[in-house]
Amino acid sequence: MPELPDITVYIEHLERRLVGHVLQKITLASPFVLRTVEPPLGDAAGRRVAGLRRLGKRIVIALEDERFLVIHLMIAGRLRWREAGAKAPGRITLASFAFDDGVLYLTEAGSKRRASLHYVVGEAALAALDPGGLDVFALDAAQFAARLAQGNHTVKRALTDPRLFSGIGNSYSDEILHRAKLSPFALGAKLGPADAARLHDAAKQVLSEWTQRLREEAGAAFPEKVTAFHDTMAVHGRYGKPCPVCGAPVQRIVYADNEANYCARCQTNGKLLADRALSRLLHDSWPRDIDQLL
Repeated sequence: MPELPDITVYIEHLERRLVGHVLQKITLASPFVLRTVEPPLGDAAGRRVAGLRRLGKRIVIALEDERFLVIHLMIAGRLRWREAGAKAPGRITLASFAFDDGVLYLTEAGSKRRASLHYVVGEAALAALDPGGLDVFALDAAQFAARLAQGNHTVKRALTDPRLFSGIGNSYSDEILHRAKLSPFALGAKLGPADAARLHDAAKQVLSEWTQRLREEAGAAFPEKVTAFHDTMAVHGRYGKPCPVCGAPVQRIVYADNEANYCARCQTNGKLLADRALSRLLHDSWPRDIDQLL
């Protein structure tokens, strides 16, 4: 799922291409992507783009007269920009937004169709789509710690809860926790002030560094290779590969449709966290320490 760094870079490129231009037409290739009925989507046509903004992991295209197109890419949704007259992306297209100088496409790989588009009028209607998470850059250490302590959640779950923090998902939470040298299963409410402050610093560092890195990778071209997996990440998506800090193999915990990646040596004092499926299968044969695997 595109997270804060990806969304930020998307918005920066969209600002350069869309602000001041008139939205000529919206075409829905999949009617299920539109999650609102009032006002009708046709009302957006003919309106000038006033600005872009981020709302959690959503991209907001602000049109004149307080009209807002709100795009949530979810897991497999992506944006594509094509110059006027260029070939469309094809069957993965969910919706297209035509401007005088090009077309913005909302696409989604796979068949689950989780990406969404809302069209709303007024700041109050836009605010209703905001889950309420706060930007880590706008918080001081005490405010960040207070957010972590809301509810009896692990730090992994707290970081990715859109009601607590804005724009952080599975990928960057793995990277943040590795940078902070904290277990994903540590309880946010029980973190000491020093650990919470270190996690706060790590969140700001990781998100800033990756935003800049993605800017540099895209350059002047519209970002087309948006992915949750990068070879230069420390732990996310790198199960079994060496940790860049200590060299131990990266571990993972699989749950539901997701997984957490971590370094046992750097984050859990060598302890292997129990993967529900594997630990139940192996019982007493489940290794307890990273050194048992080496």
